[in-house]
This record gives sequence, C-alpha cells and structure tokens, in this order.
Amino acid sequence: MKNTIEGFGEKVFGLPLMEARLSAPTFASLKKTIDTGSMLDASIADEVAEAMKEWAMEKGATHYTHWFQPLTGATAEKHDAFIFPDFKGGVVTSFSGDELIQGEPDASSFPSGGLRATFEARGYTGWDPTSPAFIKYDDAGAATLTIPTVFCGYNGEALDKKTPLLRSMKALSEQTVRLGKLFGVDCGDTMAKATLGSEQEYFLIDEDLVAARPDILQTGRTLFGKGASKHQQLDDHYFGSIKSRVAAFMADLDAELWKLGVPAKTRHNEVCPAQFEIAPVFETLNISVDHNMITMDVLRTTAEKHGFVCLLHEKPFAGVNGSGKHNNWSIMGPDGKNWLKPADNPHEYAKFMTIVVALMKAVDTHADLLRASVASAGNDHRLGANEAPPAVVSIFLGDQLTDVIEQIEAGGASSSQDGGFIHLGVDLLPKLPRGNTDRNRTSPFAFVGNRFEFRAVGSNQSPAGANIVLNTIVAEAFDYICTEVEAGVEKGGEFNAVLQDVLAAVIKEHKRILFNGDNYTQEWLDEAAKRGLPNLKNTEESLEVLATQKAKDIFAKYGVLSNVELESRYNTYTEVYETLIAIEVNTALDIAKTMIVPAAVTAINEYSSVAAVAGITDEISSLLEKTVAGIAALEAAEGATAEIAAMNELRASVDALEALVPADIWPLPTYSEMLLG
Repeated sequence: MKNTIEGFGEKVFGLPLMEARLSAPTFASLKKTIDTGSMLDASIADEVAEAMKEWAMEKGATHYTHWFQPLTGATAEKHDAFIFPDFKGGVVTSFSGDELIQGEPDASSFPSGGLRATFEARGYTGWDPTSPAFIKYDDAGAATLTIPTVFCGYNGEALDKKTPLLRSMKALSEQTVRLGKLFGVDCGDTMAKATLGSEQEYFLIDEDLVAARPDILQTGRTLFGKGASKHQQLDDHYFGSIKSRVAAFMADLDAELWKLGVPAKTRHNEVCPAQFEIAPVFETLNISVDHNMITMDVLRTTAEKHGFVCLLHEKPFAGVNGSGKHNNWSIMGPDGKNWLKPADNPHEYAKFMTIVVALMKAVDTHADLLRASVASAGNDHRLGANEAPPAVVSIFLGDQLTDVIEQIEAGGASSSQDGGFIHLGVDLLPKLPRGNTDRNRTSPFAFVGNRFEFRAVGSNQSPAGANIVLNTIVAEAFDYICTEVEAGVEKGGEFNAVLQDVLAAVIKEHKRILFNGDNYTQEWLDEAAKRGLPNLKNTEESLEVLATQKAKDIFAKYGVLSNVELESRYNTYTEVYETLIAIEVNTALDIAKTMIVPAAVTAINEYSSVAAVAGITDEISSLLEKTVAGIAALEAAEGATAEIAAMNELRASVDALEALVPADIWPLPTYSEMLLG
C-alpha cells in the first residue's frame, strides 16, 4: 500500500523539492530562515530563483507572479514572463534573486485607508519564504509560478493582511518562548508557532439559476426570497448522503487542492440544503491562511467546471443556516509539541493551564477587538442565528477545565474530574473515551480538546484578521503572566507558589468571560450585560473599537500595526462596509422597480377578470402599494442603519408578493428551486 497520495503537493515548491534542487549550504540557510525567523541571506536568492524557475518551466509555466493579500480581502497578482532579451535579436529565460525577493506592482488602486494618496502609485511585494511557492493554472491551462509575498507602500507601511499576520506570529513566538523558559523548555533558536485549521462552509447553486438572480450576482446573497416550505427543519441534509453531482465536484476539488499541498481532509453536507463544508488538517498559521485563500479560489473555479456557482457569502439565504469559517487555533511550542493538549505530567499540565488562564485574560480584555476582527456586512446577518455564535464573545471550557479553574482560584488545584468513558450499552461495542469537554456550537470561543475554536469568523473573510488579533492579545497575556512570575521569583518566591498566586489573581479578574451554557438564550444575553461583556451587534459599532487608544496601544506595543496602519484598517473597513450596503440598496431598488412591480401588475391584470380570486387580487394590490412605498422609503433612507431597515421593510412586502403571484409570472428563481433543485 502506498504511503502517499498520488500527486499530493506536485505543484508546490516545498522543502523536499528545495532540498533536492538546492546546494546543501543554500538549503540549510533557507531552512534556518523558515524555522527560526532569522533574516534571509540575500546571497542565496539567485540560486533559489533559478531552481524555482527551472522547476516551474518543467511544469509548463511561462510566467511568475508575486501573490499577495491586499485589504480588499481577496488575493492579487501581476504576471511577468521568464524572458529577457539576449541583445542578439532573441530572448533567454531568466529569473533573478532580485526578482524573487522584491516586486513592484502599482499600489494606487488598492485600498490604503488614507496611508497614501492615489497618485502615489509605488508599492512593493516581498517574498515570504515561510510559505511555499506553487503553480497556478488558469482556465486555458496556462501555468504561472505563484510566489506568496507581503505587500507594502513606498514608506514601508503594510498595505496587506499578511505583513501584520507575520508580525503577530513573531510577537506570539517571542512571548511563548519566554513562557516556555519559565517551565524549563529548551527553546534553542526554534520559533514557537501558532497553528490553524480553518474549516470552510459554502453553498453550491446551479449556475443557470444564479444567472437569473441579479442580487446574488452583484451582492453574493439574496435580497428577496420567500422561504421554502421544506428546507432544513428535519435536519436530513446534515451529514446526509452526498448527491452524485456534488460528490463529483468534491472529488475534483480535493484533487486540485492536494496538488497544491492543501491538506483537505473532511467533506460533508452541512445543515442547509445546498450547503457543504470542507476542512483541512491544521498547519502553521501563516501557511494555513494562504491555503484557505487558495481553497476559496479553487472552490469557485471548480464549481464553474461542474455547472455550479459557489457562494461564500455568510448569509446568502434568509431564515436558514449561514456559512462560517471555524478558526481552530493552537500553539506549537519550540519543542514541536501542541501546548494546548492537556498532559498527565503535572509540570506540563501546569503549563497548559497557564495558557488557558492567559487566554481567559486575553479574550476578556480584548473581546471587543475579537468581535471587530470578524465584523462585516455579511457576518452581521449570520452572528447569533442558525449555528453561528452571538456577537457577545465568551469562552467555553467545559465542566472539567472549569472545575480546575475554580480550584486554582480557591488556592490550588488538587483534583480533576475524570472525563471517563461513554458507555453505549451494547456488549460487542467498545467503551469510547469521553473528551474533556463537550462541543458547544453556540460559543464564540470554545476549547475542543487540543485547541480553541473561534467560531465567529465569516465564510467570506480571510482568516488573517481574526488571527492577527488572537496572536497579539495572547502575546500580551503571556507577557503579563511572565512578567509577574519572573518578578515574584526574583523576589525569592518559589516558582509554583508564585505561579499559583498569579493565575489565581488573573482568574478572579477575568472569570466573567467563562460561560458553558447556551449562548443563544436571552437569559445569557442579560447575564452577559450584568457581567459587563460587550455586545457589539453590528459592523458599525464593532469597527469603532479600532479607533480606540486601547487598540492602538496593544498593536503598537508588539509591533503588529503602527497607529497609522491601524487607522488605515479602520478607514478601509468602514468604507468597504458602507459601499457594500450601497450596492445592496441599489440592487434591491433595481430588482423591485424593474422585476417585482411589473410582475405584480401583470398578476393583477390576469386575475382582474376572475371574480373567484378577487380576494387574492386585492391582497396583491395592497402588497404592491406597500412595495412601491417601500421603494420610496429606501430611496429616501440615509446612512447604513436606515438603509438596512428600509431594505428589510421592502423585502417583507416583496416576499409576501412571492407567495401570491403565479409562479410563471414571478421573475426570480425561488428558494425551493435554488436550495432543493
């Protein structure tokens, strides 16, 4: 039996290929940069570039691109050919170390949030050697060597999502190594690394139906639509048998992702009909983020090959499940071990509990920043509804860990609830070990055995934003605990006693963030308000957090974002939100005026001569009047909050019309057709 999947990583210039194609000194130097975060030795760049070019051309590539992640939330690329004039009337192929290390795309049309004027066009991309280059094929089969890079302005300001992500990983690594040294971990020169497994939910809708829905085409979601009589009420789609057409798509998707080195592992039907999920094995966080951006791109292109449109909007259909991107985050110490995996060794368990307590402090202190990191127009529709956590951020630890936390606060943990076994009551089946926590799908930030799952990230968002915040706030919490413990030990305190006192004090101050119950209930929202936990219900409220001094201080302290870089994010994300709402408003108005009103008038005319349906005609006429009034109200609305309210009012009358207008007259494909077709 083969131990490898045929074709896995064949389009990736990863470490095995590097080792095979580079000289030993060059490979050792490059690997050191990747493992320790040390500065790249520019003298090796020419050899690496030549090896990359030769490999890429063997794969059919004629061009290369620096692939980066601007503040649009998507990815960007500019292609250059491997050619250079030989000054004899011909050309030779060439790719230098300078071209590998740095590129110069036009930066004027990318969002900068005020960091630079539009006429200041120069921007730079810089090679990220920690993320492998790969071969990308377009629909025509043309191959391009794709090199992950950072993106910055002429004066060095970060214009992308990757630069602050790498900075946050560095900050977290430094404080994690410091914490490890307190517990006697021999860190050497190896970095600690955050790891990530980013689940991805999505919808597949027939392309012909989407082509007849201007709202989906322009906004990614349905602005109108009466709920189907049957959708997800019976829970029969979740983990159900996968339809053959979808299964063929999934097989093709996995094959393409595996070739790109993306460790896609799990695929299944999600709760809503036409909704699905793909989940990878965890990886180093930076690579995992890149792989998720690749996954979103491959989802779309593979869907097209199978006659589908892949919808990544957080709430493409009202009244049913939305789509998230569950962010499974953990810490791999410099010893190569997962430090969020509970251990039997008391010393290791003390380190694990220290990290858990630090996370309590981080999330409680900066719950507003975590909420801001997942703020978007799409996610506003999803949070708190149908399997998405509410806007109030809290931590679920489960009974066993909560019990230990309470013991530490009381003076020291001396026992632990046994996770035990699940007894199935059937003799021929084995006893199944019970995890040390249940899985709480209503919790925004839940411990799930060996990682924390931040469930609030939206399906259409880059995972970078949430993880920039998470890495930074945890680095700050580690910094605080290390500083307190180091000071206590310097004063002559015994390490374990000092640690106990520090952890007990942190728990007492931040235990309000713990909640193991149902986050959907009004009782919890009331209790959260009593505890003083923030409830930032929409994007406008959430983004204001980025303009606070507290946010500026923490990002600047750990070198993740300067004040001007943070301000640029606030400006950019605010503008994007307002622009998206404006697009939705204009699309809703166009559909209502040119499609819905004419359909209603046609229905009234057809029914007008039939006395038996006079009541229906009257009802359609009444709803038509409400629709016309709703159009006028939406046109008059000013500001996102008013516009959203007016769109909801207009939608109510339009959706009611859908229930009365004959199907052959109604101009839009219905929820039943799209979700159940």
